[in-house]
Amino acid sequence: MDEDQAKAEGPSQEELERVERLKAQLLSLRSSRSPIGSVGTNSAGRCVPQLGPVPRNSRERRRSAGDEMGIIPQLNMFVRTRTDSGKPLSDLEILEQVTVLNLDTGERVPLSIAEDKLPQCINPLSLHIMRLTSEYVSNTSLDKEKESDEESVSSKKSELPTGEDTDAEVGKVRRRTAQLKKFLGSKVKKTIGKARSIAQEVSHARHKEDVMDIVDEVNPGEQNIKLKASGSHKGPYEFDSLQHVQDLSGEHAGPVWCMKFSSCGRLLATAGQDRVLRIWVVRNAYTYFQDMRTKYNAEKVSPTPSQESLVSQHSSEDPNAAFADLKNEECRRCPFMPKPFCTYTGHTSDLLDVSWSKNYFVLSSSMDKTVRLWHISRKECLCCFQHIDFVTAIVFHPRDDRYFLSGSLDGKLRLWNIPDKKVAVWNEVDGQTKLITAANFCQNGKFAVVGSYDGRCIFYNTDQLKYHTQIHVRSTRGKNSTGRKISGIEPMPGEDKILVTSNDSRIRLYDLRDLNLSCKYKGYVNVSSQIKASFSHDGKYIISGSENQCIYIWRTHHDYSKFSSVRRDRNDFWEGIKAHNAVVTCAVFAPNPDNIIKMIEEQEGAVLNEKLKTEDPMVEQRTKGCGGYVLVSADFNGSIKVFLNKTKPKHSSLPASALA
Repeated sequence: MDEDQAKAEGPSQEELERVERLKAQLLSLRSSRSPIGSVGTNSAGRCVPQLGPVPRNSRERRRSAGDEMGIIPQLNMFVRTRTDSGKPLSDLEILEQVTVLNLDTGERVPLSIAEDKLPQCINPLSLHIMRLTSEYVSNTSLDKEKESDEESVSSKKSELPTGEDTDAEVGKVRRRTAQLKKFLGSKVKKTIGKARSIAQEVSHARHKEDVMDIVDEVNPGEQNIKLKASGSHKGPYEFDSLQHVQDLSGEHAGPVWCMKFSSCGRLLATAGQDRVLRIWVVRNAYTYFQDMRTKYNAEKVSPTPSQESLVSQHSSEDPNAAFADLKNEECRRCPFMPKPFCTYTGHTSDLLDVSWSKNYFVLSSSMDKTVRLWHISRKECLCCFQHIDFVTAIVFHPRDDRYFLSGSLDGKLRLWNIPDKKVAVWNEVDGQTKLITAANFCQNGKFAVVGSYDGRCIFYNTDQLKYHTQIHVRSTRGKNSTGRKISGIEPMPGEDKILVTSNDSRIRLYDLRDLNLSCKYKGYVNVSSQIKASFSHDGKYIISGSENQCIYIWRTHHDYSKFSSVRRDRNDFWEGIKAHNAVVTCAVFAPNPDNIIKMIEEQEGAVLNEKLKTEDPMVEQRTKGCGGYVLVSADFNGSIKVFLNKTKPKHSSLPASALA
């Protein structure tokens, strides 16, 4: 009797709640517990959930079960909660009805075991955005369904029998036409979907081949660095003598999502999934910042009650202990101290962005919907700025560090007054997907610019955050004609241009004088990550991480004199560095490399002269006068690597090998 009653009533309230819990688990996919060791393309971001095979007589079975509600809508899909006899299904049986397609491998697995089968290297921010955008899509589809329902109702009303055979025939034709259109439309959509999947597979296969082919040049003594240039780049190469000089791995647990140098280049902030902000200091600046910290701590300023729980850990107070690991020759070439200068705790979720002021204040934003303010000399959090949603981007005002800009997934751009601890002025992005995914200042703070999920760069006057203009970051035709998520915006040093990174695996340089595209850079892979490109200190080079485990470098203005047929506004003349075994989430140039290079040269010169027991002019020539670049990269496994690329001195007779 109970079974018959269950058939008639459909699923109980308890079953509905159980399905809702499963839905929540399905959406979350345990984003905060992504395995560290997963490597590869961001396949998890392109997993397509689909229904498993449904019997032909499923409609009759639903009716025999008593109620159409025996099948519960989830994520625009339908899953059964009971058997044909009315017996409730287990959680595992419900999840097995939904399959997930891995577009990289073509493997289709039940959702119940998808987490164990599929790569999990997608970042939690992208997962959250997918949830939000899928809701937008579902809302739009619901609106369309309502419109189609209204149209069908009105058509049915107009098709009521009037006694005339012609009207009845017209009604039949209309219904058949509508059914045919619906059938053909679904087929076309499926075909387009399959074509896109194949295109993505081919694209990722090509990039995987690029990674496997990076074996052309291996530096002596640096077996973990492999170099390659694009097929169109015939040389000369700028980074063919790159050296791996330090590994800062072992501190971060999980992916590093953001990394930023201070403007002086002596401090490096890194943060990510483990919710901890770490500050690294260049070796020859350790004493300076240690003295600063000692001076401020001597004042013994008591933290407020809200700050007492946020006291961080600083490195050893004994400089001799900190330098103890730097006695051997190998460590003498390390630019940074081996341990973080300080670690800041207090955030309760992944950190998404960091920003430095000129006075050594540092901001950190997080998925916990807050921005926290710190200072290099203090152990505690100085202030916490609450938001409504994830804070994806933060940046200090370049001329007045009493203000900072924040962009959030709630679609609001806020200019904060730090002394007043409140929002000075704000504005909201227009459009359906009001998701701000990047933000920065340009023209020395005159304009604030934000990047959106749908591929727009929107400019506002900084004073009142009034709308000024916008750029649609997309190609004129092809697969990238639809705007994709903006993951980074960087002003170009010394020029009125900005560099925009987006999830179509393209980097674009725009001239702000006329908003025209100056150049488009390609070669790297950025499908769903928050990877952002940036400039070298002199603006000559562009660097970016990539989802195919490589670091990519382009000349900002490539020398096209030898290639008259090549478009000047396209640049695929990249140089690649394979030094990681996971997605390279961050890659930056040091803003003041001369300081680091000089420090290393002095150490190397001292070691060589000590061995020779005398001063050798050749040693001095070898170790002095070399400029160059310092690169730092971080990956999905929490590994941080430091590289040095020396340039040959002008008018030097030394071979390039002597500079290594």
